[in-house]
Amino acid sequence: MITISHLTKIFEGKGPRVTALEDVNLEIGKGDIYGIIGMSGAGKSTLLRCLTLLERPTSGQIMLAGQDIASLSGAQLRAARRGMGVVFQGYNLLMQKTVAENVAFPLRLEKGYDKAAVQARVAELLAIVGLEDRAGAYPAQLSGGQKQRVAIARALATQPEMLLCDEPTSALDPLTTKSMLALLTDINKKLGVTIIIITHELAVVRSICNRMVVIDNGLFVEQGATAEIFENPQSEVARLLLGK
Repeated sequence: MITISHLTKIFEGKGPRVTALEDVNLEIGKGDIYGIIGMSGAGKSTLLRCLTLLERPTSGQIMLAGQDIASLSGAQLRAARRGMGVVFQGYNLLMQKTVAENVAFPLRLEKGYDKAAVQARVAELLAIVGLEDRAGAYPAQLSGGQKQRVAIARALATQPEMLLCDEPTSALDPLTTKSMLALLTDINKKLGVTIIIITHELAVVRSICNRMVVIDNGLFVEQGATAEIFENPQSEVARLLLGK
């Protein structure tokens, strides 16, 4: 589904030149739950921004359905982004809007949207994330886990093929984390959505990701099937993330 080839991202400005990603290559298959893991500053968030074209790669390709999205602009880029749902680390909910209005927001940005169709889609999504009884609530009235569920519902509003989650459990307690991961697994199975999870938490990747990559200082140092990597005592997971 996604093929990243020789992707490099360099930040240049008044300060020192910073290479955030250096000649990285990756394949994510349709239906994968793919984990991207590394410590703070490793390049995870830069990769997310490049995948969504919030940042333009310095060089390399990001192939999605046979199209290099790094070369797109204007209407073509907007169409490509419509196929990507993003769940941001800080939820990014509109605090003066209700739960239902937050979920409806991306749908109401489309020209000539059908009000009844939007309402039906919102109701469907709130049922999927288990918040049908909170449609009229405001974000301030929700728990952290509920806010994350609203963010997921909103990200799914345009029926994307891919869901990108930036540290989706970092602010959640263990019980809520377990519930959130179960929800993502359910969405992957029922809707067939490819999910990419960016995280620093080993347990998250190990529990639901079928494939993974380890990032260290802008480099992909190990990638493959999650089970195989965790079973290998010489893996980069052990060295980088367990201190071995």
